[in-house]
Amino acid sequence: MEESAARLHKIPAVMERLQIGRSKVFELLASGELRSVRIGRTRLIPESAIVEFIERLENSAA
Repeated sequence: MEESAARLHKIPAVMERLQIGRSKVFELLASGELRSVRIGRTRLIPESAIVEFIERLENSAA
């Protein structure tokens, strides 16, 4: 499956998409600013959570 078409993203894909480091991704997850789901031992971030996070950033900058 092509990464841009994926609905659930692994941490490295989110790091690349948001241009932030691994520690920052986990900080956002811990604070609840970025939603995630777990499937087994794998933490995945839904596409909708990434879009919501970006929208909140844009709205707070306005």
